[in-house]
Amino acid sequence: MTFPAPSPIRLPNPSGKHPITLSTHQLGSGPPVVFCHGFPDLAFGWRNQFAAIAEAGFHAIAPDQRGYGGSSAPPAIEDYGIGELTGDLVGLLDALEIERAFFVGHDWGGFVAWAMPVLHPERVLGVAGLCTPYVPFPRVDRHLSRVGGEIERQYVAWFQAAGVAEAEMNPRVRPILERILRTGVPLEQLLPYALRDGKLDMNPFLNAPQWPILGKPLGSPADLDHYCAAYERSGFTGGINWYRNIDRNADAYPDIGTQKLDLPCLMLTAEWDPGLRPEFAEVMRPMCANLELHLVEKVGHWMQQEAPETVNRHLVAWLNRVS
Repeated sequence: MTFPAPSPIRLPNPSGKHPITLSTHQLGSGPPVVFCHGFPDLAFGWRNQFAAIAEAGFHAIAPDQRGYGGSSAPPAIEDYGIGELTGDLVGLLDALEIERAFFVGHDWGGFVAWAMPVLHPERVLGVAGLCTPYVPFPRVDRHLSRVGGEIERQYVAWFQAAGVAEAEMNPRVRPILERILRTGVPLEQLLPYALRDGKLDMNPFLNAPQWPILGKPLGSPADLDHYCAAYERSGFTGGINWYRNIDRNADAYPDIGTQKLDLPCLMLTAEWDPGLRPEFAEVMRPMCANLELHLVEKVGHWMQQEAPETVNRHLVAWLNRVS
């Protein structure tokens, strides 16, 4: 089954000062399941989940989120805070006349999905996180401390200055994406490349052509072309602006990651994810009263694309159990 074409959905009550339209894919009917992608991804990253979720009797919904793909990209950095991002999902439910939904998030989309039951509990049936656990926002200083304060060695810190990352990344869309959108490799295979001049380097977006191409492509050459075409049109600014609100989010919403959750929660961790390590999810056990936690072995950060059958099996089983 091909991934359904998107439709533009104008949000009736957008968060912030600008009208927002989300380019949204839908398939199936039944209890709604909203998929939230991360960076640098698109709704297209959930293409391997849609048929399985729809065939299991659910309504699969995946927008290009604010700043990505075919969706609106308002101009100000402050337009990309977690209040605005979760507000978009509430607006999407309103536009589709949906009262409550399940939310599935990966990478940055995981932070958005986990924020939903804290900020909008009346709209949430349950939350599933892929790689990203339910934790407070990790401040920029915490990221920077891992590289001894050298900003260019840590991508979250490097992203903070407006325009700097875009100047490097926008002309190099394909070299970046063909290195990022790959299957996982054992950490011991990755580690030698994560050291530069004997120091940890956590910025694969700077000087991307110099980084090795490890693992295998996540999809077909046409899939990579789809991603490249989208980012060549939009650039990376929208997604990077999400990172520029991390400290603001932590200050404005301290309950995210510290408030206990009593709704159904699913957490899938990836054995070979170098950044979001499986052990990070252990803190969720006392925080989530109804938690199901699974390790997906021998996969990297893009588990939903790398191991779709395993991810789909866990998602469908959990949805059936808690619906």
